[in-house]
Amino acid sequence: MKESSLCPRLAKAMELLGKRWTTLILYQLLEGSQRFNEIESALPVSGRLLSERLKELEKEGIVERKVFPEVPIRVEYSLTDKGFALEGAIREVEKWSQNWLES
Repeated sequence: MKESSLCPRLAKAMELLGKRWTTLILYQLLEGSQRFNEIESALPVSGRLLSERLKELEKEGIVERKVFPEVPIRVEYSLTDKGFALEGAIREVEKWSQNWLES
């Protein structure tokens, strides 16, 4: 396979953000910390795929998973500073879509 002349960091970012549902999960978390079922009910995504995407985003340091020592255990997901740094890009894509795409 021919090596791309693209910046490897840009290629990695596009690969990560281009995965199905990833950007919409981030968009949802821009509203603040949420429990798994809140995210799942807001998006038409399966629980298995949502779990997979959240783990990937957590591994990249974009999403934080916080476990509260309560009974029953409560888990919330939120954006890290690295995740919030994507807000401008996400909002610009949202603006572009409103101007140029039909619903």
